[in-house]
Amino acid sequence: MAKENTFEVTQEKPHFPTLEESTLQYWRDIDAFQESLRQSKGKPAYNFYDGPPFATGLPHYGHILAGTIKDVVTRYAHQRGYHVERRFGWDCHGLPVEYEIDKKLNIKGHHDVMKIGIDKYNEECRGIVQRFTTEWRRIIERVGRWIDFDNDYKTMDRSFMESCWWVFKQLFEKGLVYRAFRVMPYSTACTTPLSNFEVSQNYKEVSDPSIIVQFKLTDEENSYVLAWTTTPWTLPSNLALCVNPELTYLQVQNKTTNTKWIVGKDRWPWICSSVKKNAEKDFTVLWEKKGAELKGIKYEPLCDFFKGK
Repeated sequence: MAKENTFEVTQEKPHFPTLEESTLQYWRDIDAFQESLRQSKGKPAYNFYDGPPFATGLPHYGHILAGTIKDVVTRYAHQRGYHVERRFGWDCHGLPVEYEIDKKLNIKGHHDVMKIGIDKYNEECRGIVQRFTTEWRRIIERVGRWIDFDNDYKTMDRSFMESCWWVFKQLFEKGLVYRAFRVMPYSTACTTPLSNFEVSQNYKEVSDPSIIVQFKLTDEENSYVLAWTTTPWTLPSNLALCVNPELTYLQVQNKTTNTKWIVGKDRWPWICSSVKKNAEKDFTVLWEKKGAELKGIKYEPLCDFFKGK
């Protein structure tokens, strides 16, 4: 009598993508995900809050990596005896949706939105939410994640938005909401603050224009403190200059004009290159001091708006 194998004989050189496809098809044939939900119905619920992706883009490596981790967590909870409802969601709010519509309608700013009307603009935004549904479903299913696309939710659903406002109301009534100030990146075109994610979408490294400014000392003839800034529009309201008490500063004198500058020692070579001068040939070093010794030096403001105030 021939001996029967307990397990199927494995292939010597299996083609894993093909094996994966056959497993996925088997799950479809037996409706594995929905069957697991039917069998766990009535068991304690395991709530998993999943931040949904933006509805206007295609899935990328970050989505797939995070989605795999989420799938592991929810499968493990199911195997621990919980009922784990998993619904796919779509983030329909924020600038990514508006950005796509702005390109489509050639909108340059808030005034263009008002011309076509808020209601029509919102309808245009709603109209592109389902643009990539098929692609998302195909890729998410291909990586083996179990999640319900047929019973999905959208953040633009009224029930979702009302739930968010209800939660905010509970926080407000418990005194957990307060008014404060926070520095935020801001879009002048969209007239709205930006999230970190939105800023990074168009992040660029650029060369900022900068200037070196002379502040004339009041108690020493032809002497100045040099300051470097990338925000020259703040200079008219300047009221003070700051130095590092631990760093070393120089006073140098131009051999041709006899003008004296107080500058940071570490920045002196950079200043010379910026003003196209040679440190040794064109200047004489008069003294070196720590920043703490410069405290209290007075200088004339560039503008006299606050003189006497």
